[in-house]
Amino acid sequence: MSYKPWEKGMSLAQLVLHITGAMDMFAKTVQNGVYTPGAKPAAPSTIEELKSVVAAATEQTEAVLRSLTPEQLEAPIDFFGNSLSGHALLQNAKDHEIHHKGQLFIYLRLIGIEQLPFYVSKG
Repeated sequence: MSYKPWEKGMSLAQLVLHITGAMDMFAKTVQNGVYTPGAKPAAPSTIEELKSVVAAATEQTEAVLRSLTPEQLEAPIDFFGNSLSGHALLQNAKDHEIHHKGQLFIYLRLIGIEQLPFYVSKG
């Protein structure tokens, strides 16, 4: 969990928490109509704790996403000087997650993990 491919990079665990925290931030920002920081969980010390944190964060973020109204998705949101609709901001969230999941897969390959979950359509 502490593996870093370079000195200034995020550790594997930090990268995983960044992915879930950022998605939480994007979802809550659309929900609130204003930038809302994501949750900052305590650093887990085991892979089981990391999995538990990710599962809980995913469940909470999914609940926020499911609660969004058409009005929230269409409303303009000032996001660091850019005015974006909720839809556009969530597209950015998806692109951000894809980018970092690609990095995560490289981290895992570099530490010798060969069996990785690939894209699964959940409909």
